[in-house]
Amino acid sequence: MVVILLIIVVLAGGAGGYVWSMMRPVEASTEPVVFEIKSGSGTSKIADQLQEEGLIRSGLTFKGYLKWKKLGSNFMAGTYSMNPGVTYDEIVSKLSSGEVVPEEMVKFTIPEGYNVLQMAGKLSYEHVVDRDEFIKLANDPSAFDVDIIKDIPVDEELRYVLEGYLFPETYELKKGSSTHDVMQRMLEEFQTKINSIPDLEAKLQEKNLSLHELLTIASLVEKEVVVDEERALVAGVIYNRINQDMKLEIDATVQYLLDRPKERLFFKDLKVKSPYNTYLNKGLPPGPIASPSLPSIEAALNPEASEYLFYVTKKDGSSGHLFAKTYKEHQQNIAKSKAAQ
Repeated sequence: MVVILLIIVVLAGGAGGYVWSMMRPVEASTEPVVFEIKSGSGTSKIADQLQEEGLIRSGLTFKGYLKWKKLGSNFMAGTYSMNPGVTYDEIVSKLSSGEVVPEEMVKFTIPEGYNVLQMAGKLSYEHVVDRDEFIKLANDPSAFDVDIIKDIPVDEELRYVLEGYLFPETYELKKGSSTHDVMQRMLEEFQTKINSIPDLEAKLQEKNLSLHELLTIASLVEKEVVVDEERALVAGVIYNRINQDMKLEIDATVQYLLDRPKERLFFKDLKVKSPYNTYLNKGLPPGPIASPSLPSIEAALNPEASEYLFYVTKKDGSSGHLFAKTYKEHQQNIAKSKAAQ
């Protein structure tokens, strides 16, 4: 009987020693092990994975430890980084708190007033998007899940359907995000910014404007104005000319048709046949010619009342404008502007 008891004690001690041995951390290393716990993984699968990754000696022992301690029910999915040599308690703590590896991000900026081609070129150069795919998707709004773009009119004259709807902003996305992901995020930001404007729908109805028309006006303001204080005043001039059935004659609408903008347009450039050419056609172009900033959108929504019908850029380096009510005054302002060069 005594012999049997001794055998039991020896076996129990041996089993305990084995378990203790299996629970000891593996040999420490400064080289981290990066692994992913997939969503829905149970503790049994996680334990086996930890053993395969070389972070624990025995998956079976780790499972028993978790069961004994009543742990593991709140382990979080994600990508983890652990150095060999960690203890059971350290592993449990990391998996329970979701101490995952921070995702590598890519940051990029879309300047205000950029158009689709400029965005595609910039982001392609920065290795954020594929240029051709960006341009292709700019004419495929159905590829995106954003409510507000559903109101874009079906118009074959639009050069790029999403022109004006890709909001100019600084963005940060996960590295490796697709071209579609990048554009989806830009459209979502546009939706957020538009939703932030108080009484937008009521003001649009009051002006008998669609959101698309508002953005078109805002894009003209964005391309014409540098001095913030002039945004609403220039917007007012645009409305005044439309109300008097005058051609807008805005250089930026002609520049939009060129692959590369010119420092100075020539008379022959103003004859380019296009629905966007406001020197040839009355009213607004078919759509925005760039992505307007929020201040330009707000200026188009709340134009400053005046009797001005003309403006010309000052040549004194201020980037401001001289405004006129009549063509005669406008010619005088042009002369003043040239004299200041």
